[in-house]
Amino acid sequence: MVKLDVITTRGGDGGETSLGDGTRVRKDALRVAAYGTVDEANAAIGLLRLHLGGDAEADAMLARIQNDLFDLGADLCVPGTGGDRLRISAGQCARLEREIEAMRAVLPPLSSFVLPGGSAGAAHAHLARTIARRAERLVVALAAEEPVNPEALRYLNRLSDNLFVLARRLNGNGAQDVTWIPGGGRQG
Repeated sequence: MVKLDVITTRGGDGGETSLGDGTRVRKDALRVAAYGTVDEANAAIGLLRLHLGGDAEADAMLARIQNDLFDLGADLCVPGTGGDRLRISAGQCARLEREIEAMRAVLPPLSSFVLPGGSAGAAHAHLARTIARRAERLVVALAAEEPVNPEALRYLNRLSDNLFVLARRLNGNGAQDVTWIPGGGRQG
């Protein structure tokens, strides 16, 4: 059980924070940037949930994903890949894959790239997707410097796919997708 009695600790006033193992690091450390961006993706998904138009199935899926993202943040805030700490698991990644395939099965194939938009829900899903991609890039950079649970990277990769397919679903199963017109913005 987590108990948070004190929110303002003043421990970070000097530009440092504590990792999950108690190690003090600068707040601009790559690990902190990675799990901070996971937190940002989680906040964007919270906003997305407000724009689902009553889609209870999508809301339940996103609620599970938000909890997974807290697991992922807990994983990333503890250096290393093992131990008795909470780690993102292969099962969580597999669930995302099943959800992607279930949503994709009813969508028409794409004939162009999709631009963010169409519906408010789809636009918010695309925003969350791009933040998840940024988190993924930061975890790749972190993994180049020190060991990271490979499932953490895999989860973020699947999450962005999930949010892309969800955006199409929220656009009337692709009927409201806004597609890229190559060179369509040129004048002259």
